Amino acid sequence: MVETTVTNKIIDKEFSRELARHLLEINAVILRPNEPFTWASGWNSPIYCDNRLTLRFPKIRKKISKALVKIIESEFPDVEVITGTATAGIPHAAWVAENMDKPLAYVRAKAKAYGLGNQIEGGVDKGQSTIVIEDLISTGGSAISVVEALRFIGADIRGVVSIFTYGFEKAASRFGELNIPVYCLTDYATLIDVALEEGHIQNSDVEMLNAWRDNPEKWPN
Repeated sequence: MVETTVTNKIIDKEFSRELARHLLEINAVILRPNEPFTWASGWNSPIYCDNRLTLRFPKIRKKISKALVKIIESEFPDVEVITGTATAGIPHAAWVAENMDKPLAYVRAKAKAYGLGNQIEGGVDKGQSTIVIEDLISTGGSAISVVEALRFIGADIRGVVSIFTYGFEKAASRFGELNIPVYCLTDYATLIDVALEEGHIQNSDVEMLNAWRDNPEKWPN
Protein backbone atom coordinates (compact mmCIF):
# COMPACT_ATOMS: atom_id res chain seq x y z
CA MET A 1 0.00 0.00 0.00
CA VAL A 2 1.05 3.59 -0.57
CA GLU A 3 1.14 6.13 2.23
CA THR A 4 -0.53 8.87 0.20
CA THR A 5 -2.94 7.83 -2.53
CA VAL A 6 -2.06 9.14 -5.99
CA THR A 7 -5.12 10.13 -8.03
CA ASN A 8 -5.20 10.95 -11.73
CA LYS A 9 -1.44 11.40 -12.01
CA ILE A 10 0.00 11.90 -15.49
CA ILE A 11 3.65 10.93 -15.83
CA ASP A 12 4.35 11.94 -19.45
CA LYS A 13 2.89 15.41 -20.07
CA GLU A 14 4.09 15.51 -23.67
CA PHE A 15 2.39 12.22 -24.54
CA SER A 16 -0.72 13.39 -22.70
CA ARG A 17 -1.08 16.23 -25.20
CA GLU A 18 -0.23 13.98 -28.14
CA LEU A 19 -2.89 11.46 -27.13
CA ALA A 20 -5.49 14.19 -26.58
CA ARG A 21 -4.77 15.35 -30.11
CA HIS A 22 -5.25 11.82 -31.46
CA LEU A 23 -8.53 11.33 -29.59
CA LEU A 24 -9.90 14.55 -31.08
CA GLU A 25 -8.68 13.68 -34.58
CA ILE A 26 -10.45 10.30 -34.68
CA ASN A 27 -13.60 11.60 -32.92
CA ALA A 28 -13.03 9.34 -29.92
CA VAL A 29 -13.80 12.57 -28.08
CA ILE A 30 -16.45 14.98 -29.34
CA LEU A 31 -17.00 18.38 -27.73
CA ARG A 32 -20.42 20.04 -28.11
CA PRO A 33 -20.77 22.72 -25.40
CA ASN A 34 -23.78 24.27 -27.14
CA GLU A 35 -25.50 20.97 -28.07
CA PRO A 36 -24.91 18.78 -25.02
CA PHE A 37 -25.17 15.01 -24.96
CA THR A 38 -27.23 13.13 -22.39
CA TRP A 39 -25.41 10.38 -20.51
CA ALA A 40 -27.08 7.19 -19.27
CA SER A 41 -26.90 8.70 -15.78
CA GLY A 42 -29.15 11.53 -16.97
CA TRP A 43 -26.36 14.12 -16.81
CA ASN A 44 -26.15 16.73 -19.53
CA SER A 45 -22.64 16.73 -20.93
CA PRO A 46 -20.71 18.88 -23.43
CA ILE A 47 -18.37 15.94 -24.11
CA TYR A 48 -18.73 12.41 -25.43
CA CYS A 49 -15.81 10.02 -25.10
CA ASP A 50 -15.59 6.60 -26.78
CA ASN A 51 -12.05 5.24 -26.54
CA ARG A 52 -13.15 2.05 -28.27
CA LEU A 53 -12.59 3.93 -31.51
CA THR A 54 -8.84 3.70 -30.84
CA LEU A 55 -9.13 -0.01 -31.69
CA ARG A 56 -9.54 0.96 -35.34
CA PHE A 57 -6.20 2.75 -35.46
CA PRO A 58 -3.19 0.44 -34.97
CA LYS A 59 -0.64 3.25 -34.67
CA ILE A 60 -2.64 4.99 -31.92
CA ARG A 61 -3.47 1.84 -29.98
CA LYS A 62 0.20 0.79 -30.09
CA LYS A 63 1.18 4.16 -28.64
CA ILE A 64 -1.42 3.70 -25.90
CA SER A 65 -0.14 0.23 -25.08
CA LYS A 66 3.46 1.43 -24.96
CA ALA A 67 2.50 4.30 -22.63
CA LEU A 68 0.52 1.99 -20.32
CA VAL A 69 3.48 -0.40 -20.13
CA LYS A 70 5.79 2.53 -19.33
CA ILE A 71 3.66 3.51 -16.32
CA ILE A 72 3.40 -0.05 -15.03
CA GLU A 73 7.12 -0.72 -15.37
CA SER A 74 7.89 2.56 -13.61
CA GLU A 75 5.32 2.49 -10.80
CA PHE A 76 4.43 -1.21 -10.40
CA PRO A 77 7.51 -3.11 -11.63
CA ASP A 78 6.81 -6.37 -9.81
CA VAL A 79 3.09 -6.72 -10.67
CA GLU A 80 2.15 -10.30 -11.55
CA VAL A 81 -1.13 -10.09 -13.49
CA ILE A 82 -2.70 -7.53 -15.85
CA THR A 83 -6.47 -7.17 -15.36
CA GLY A 84 -8.84 -5.38 -17.74
CA THR A 85 -12.25 -3.89 -17.03
CA ALA A 86 -15.10 -5.26 -19.11
CA THR A 87 -15.50 -4.51 -21.86
CA ALA A 88 -13.52 -1.54 -23.15
CA GLY A 89 -10.48 -2.16 -20.97
CA ILE A 90 -10.03 -5.77 -22.12
CA PRO A 91 -8.22 -5.23 -25.47
CA HIS A 92 -5.81 -2.69 -23.99
CA ALA A 93 -5.09 -5.00 -21.06
CA ALA A 94 -4.47 -7.84 -23.52
CA TRP A 95 -1.91 -5.83 -25.48
CA VAL A 96 -0.19 -4.73 -22.29
CA ALA A 97 -0.09 -8.31 -20.96
CA GLU A 98 1.35 -9.52 -24.26
CA ASN A 99 4.02 -6.81 -24.34
CA MET A 100 4.99 -7.49 -20.73
CA ASP A 101 4.71 -11.29 -21.01
CA LYS A 102 2.26 -11.35 -18.09
CA PRO A 103 -0.90 -13.36 -17.37
CA LEU A 104 -4.15 -11.65 -18.36
CA ALA A 105 -7.48 -11.49 -16.55
CA TYR A 106 -10.66 -9.48 -16.90
CA VAL A 107 -13.59 -8.85 -14.61
CA ARG A 108 -17.19 -8.99 -15.78
CA ALA A 109 -19.72 -6.40 -14.59
CA LYS A 110 -21.46 -9.28 -12.80
CA ALA A 111 -20.99 -13.02 -12.46
CA LYS A 112 -22.23 -15.26 -15.27
CA ALA A 113 -25.67 -16.75 -14.76
CA TYR A 114 -24.54 -20.05 -16.32
CA GLY A 115 -21.64 -22.50 -16.25
CA LEU A 116 -19.34 -21.96 -13.28
CA GLY A 117 -20.76 -18.49 -12.64
CA ASN A 118 -17.40 -16.78 -13.02
CA GLN A 119 -17.02 -13.04 -12.67
CA ILE A 120 -13.24 -12.99 -12.98
CA GLU A 121 -12.00 -14.61 -16.18
CA GLY A 122 -8.44 -15.62 -16.98
CA GLY A 123 -6.84 -15.85 -13.62
CA VAL A 124 -5.88 -13.89 -10.55
CA ASP A 125 -5.11 -16.05 -7.53
CA LYS A 126 -5.37 -15.13 -3.88
CA GLY A 127 -2.34 -13.05 -2.92
CA GLN A 128 -1.29 -12.29 -6.49
CA SER A 129 -0.57 -8.66 -7.35
CA THR A 130 -2.43 -7.09 -10.23
CA ILE A 131 -2.95 -3.76 -11.96
CA VAL A 132 -6.34 -2.73 -13.41
CA ILE A 133 -6.48 -1.30 -16.94
CA GLU A 134 -9.43 1.03 -17.58
CA ASP A 135 -10.23 2.98 -20.74
CA LEU A 136 -12.15 5.85 -19.13
CA ILE A 137 -12.72 7.10 -15.60
CA SER A 138 -15.79 9.24 -14.97
CA THR A 139 -17.27 8.62 -11.50
CA GLY A 140 -14.92 5.65 -11.06
CA GLY A 141 -17.74 3.16 -10.58
CA SER A 142 -16.69 0.49 -13.08
CA ALA A 143 -13.03 0.41 -12.02
CA ILE A 144 -14.00 0.38 -8.34
CA SER A 145 -16.36 -2.57 -8.88
CA VAL A 146 -13.43 -4.44 -10.45
CA VAL A 147 -11.18 -3.55 -7.50
CA GLU A 148 -13.83 -4.78 -5.05
CA ALA A 149 -14.30 -8.07 -6.95
CA LEU A 150 -10.55 -8.66 -6.94
CA ARG A 151 -10.22 -7.82 -3.26
CA PHE A 152 -13.06 -10.23 -2.49
CA ILE A 153 -10.94 -13.14 -3.76
CA GLY A 154 -7.87 -11.86 -1.91
CA ALA A 155 -5.93 -10.35 -4.82
CA ASP A 156 -3.42 -7.57 -4.17
CA ILE A 157 -4.54 -4.59 -6.28
CA ARG A 158 -1.61 -2.28 -6.78
CA GLY A 159 -3.41 0.45 -8.73
CA VAL A 160 -5.53 1.54 -11.69
CA VAL A 161 -4.13 2.83 -14.98
CA SER A 162 -6.57 4.56 -17.35
CA ILE A 163 -6.37 6.02 -20.83
CA PHE A 164 -8.52 9.06 -19.99
CA THR A 165 -10.09 10.66 -16.93
CA TYR A 166 -12.54 13.51 -16.48
CA GLY A 167 -10.87 14.28 -13.17
CA PHE A 168 -14.06 14.42 -11.13
CA GLU A 169 -13.51 14.98 -7.42
CA LYS A 170 -16.08 12.26 -6.71
CA ALA A 171 -13.92 9.63 -8.40
CA ALA A 172 -10.72 10.85 -6.72
CA SER A 173 -12.43 10.66 -3.34
CA ARG A 174 -13.70 7.13 -3.94
CA PHE A 175 -10.28 5.84 -5.01
CA GLY A 176 -8.72 7.64 -2.07
CA GLU A 177 -11.05 5.87 0.36
CA LEU A 178 -9.92 2.53 -1.09
CA ASN A 179 -6.27 3.65 -1.03
CA ILE A 180 -5.91 2.85 -4.73
CA PRO A 181 -3.42 4.94 -6.75
CA VAL A 182 -4.66 6.03 -10.17
CA TYR A 183 -2.48 6.94 -13.14
CA CYS A 184 -3.83 8.27 -16.45
CA LEU A 185 -2.43 8.84 -19.92
CA THR A 186 -4.40 12.04 -20.47
CA ASP A 187 -7.20 14.02 -18.85
CA TYR A 188 -10.01 16.51 -19.37
CA ALA A 189 -7.95 19.61 -18.63
CA THR A 190 -5.31 18.60 -21.18
CA LEU A 191 -7.97 17.75 -23.73
CA ILE A 192 -9.66 21.17 -23.42
CA ASP A 193 -6.32 22.93 -23.74
CA VAL A 194 -5.41 20.96 -26.88
CA ALA A 195 -8.93 21.34 -28.33
CA LEU A 196 -8.65 25.12 -28.00
CA GLU A 197 -5.18 25.11 -29.52
CA GLU A 198 -6.34 22.97 -32.46
CA GLY A 199 -9.50 24.99 -33.12
CA HIS A 200 -12.03 22.36 -32.03
CA ILE A 201 -13.53 24.88 -29.59
CA GLN A 202 -13.45 28.64 -29.11
CA ASN A 203 -12.27 30.74 -26.17
CA SER A 204 -15.91 31.49 -25.39
CA ASP A 205 -16.56 27.74 -24.85
CA VAL A 206 -13.89 27.20 -22.20
CA GLU A 207 -15.79 28.72 -19.27
CA MET A 208 -18.82 26.54 -20.01
CA LEU A 209 -16.66 23.41 -20.34
CA ASN A 210 -14.90 24.12 -17.05
CA ALA A 211 -18.24 24.75 -15.32
CA TRP A 212 -19.44 21.32 -16.40
CA ARG A 213 -16.35 19.60 -15.02
CA ASP A 214 -16.79 21.39 -11.69
CA ASN A 215 -20.47 20.48 -11.29
CA PRO A 216 -21.58 17.91 -13.90
CA GLU A 217 -24.71 16.81 -12.02
CA LYS A 218 -26.30 20.28 -12.21
CA TRP A 219 -24.80 21.62 -15.45
CA PRO A 220 -25.85 23.75 -17.31
CA ASN A 221 -28.16 25.25 -14.66
